[in-house]
Formats: sequence, C-alpha cells, structure tokens
Amino acid sequence: MPKRYSKADQVIDASRRYTATITTDRGDIVIALDPSRAPRTVNNFVFLARDGFYDGLTFHRVVD
Repeated sequence: MPKRYSKADQVIDASRRYTATITTDRGDIVIALDPSRAPRTVNNFVFLARDGFYDGLTFHRVVD
C-alpha cells in the first residue's frame, strides 16, 4: 500500500524561488517553481520531493 500523507508541513520560504530537476534517460528537465503564484502547490511539491515521493517514479510521455 502506498504511503499516505496528511496535510504537508510548511517547508518553503515563500520569498524564494525553487527549481525541480527531473532526470530522464534523454537528459534533465528543470522546472521553475514560483511560490508567490502557487504557494500551496509549490509547498506540497517540495514537501513530497524532500520525502522521496518522486524518487524512481516512472514518467510517461507518448509522442506520435
């Protein structure tokens, strides 16, 4: 059974900019995260990333 989470702790500084790097077999994808525009979304993403939630997760993209 997957790990369940309750409300994420506040882990970000809303005045900072954050980035996330997704590593693929085709290279890295760097995503800018802007807590001034989406504070809860950025906080949740950072919280889960720091907990290892995304580690080893398969990312699918189909291109025709």
